[in-house]
Amino acid sequence: MKLITAELINELAIKAAASPRRRSHYNIHESPSDAIQRLFVASMKDSYFRPHRHPGKWEFATVISGSFDIIVFDDSGRVTERHSIGEGTGITAFEMPADTWHAWIPLSDGSAFLEFKQGPYDAKTSSEFATWSVAEGTPEAPAFAAKLRSAKTGTTVE
Repeated sequence: MKLITAELINELAIKAAASPRRRSHYNIHESPSDAIQRLFVASMKDSYFRPHRHPGKWEFATVISGSFDIIVFDDSGRVTERHSIGEGTGITAFEMPADTWHAWIPLSDGSAFLEFKQGPYDAKTSSEFATWSVAEGTPEAPAFAAKLRSAKTGTTVE
């Protein structure tokens, strides 16, 4: 049996604070070949989750601490939905349909979620990044992340 403790989640938040990506994860699944991938992710408020989609695969997540905004986009980068999920929002979880462009916006340091995705995991095909978005780690990424933070439904980010 695997027990997930508050201490583990706190350790993930500490690792996220020290990580260049400002997030960390802990896999529950045994192998990338598992049919369902299960992992915890903790992030700092300034972590940039590049807009992406999972080709042919759904994603389910529940926020276990802090809160996030989840932004959904059309193919051109127009925001079609924006939802706050987690503490104080009245929403605790969501399921994202396959092939849906989306991004996570952490709203507080140490926010964490439990994610389930269809496997198997292949780093080359698991996520497709939106061509209208900015790559992680580039000099332009912080400015693009700021656009995402303020993007409203109906606006286009690019």
